[in-house]
Amino acid sequence: MKSVTFSELRNNAKKYFDTVEQGETLEIFRHGKPVAILMPAGVRGRSRTRQMSPLSIPGASLARAILREREDRGE
Repeated sequence: MKSVTFSELRNNAKKYFDTVEQGETLEIFRHGKPVAILMPAGVRGRSRTRQMSPLSIPGASLARAILREREDRGE
């Protein structure tokens, strides 16, 4: 995996997108810390929409809990 700074990516986007299009994965750094990984579409054999799933938290919904707390405080 190649590493690139955010500024370098921004200034040379075409070059780096061409690199990713050829199958290379890039790790993007900002202020010396990794912030993103840029990889070719379809990596890991899954489509982009299948990689994402809705957040599910068991129990009461957050919205209901907030409304209940506001009612208890008289807001």
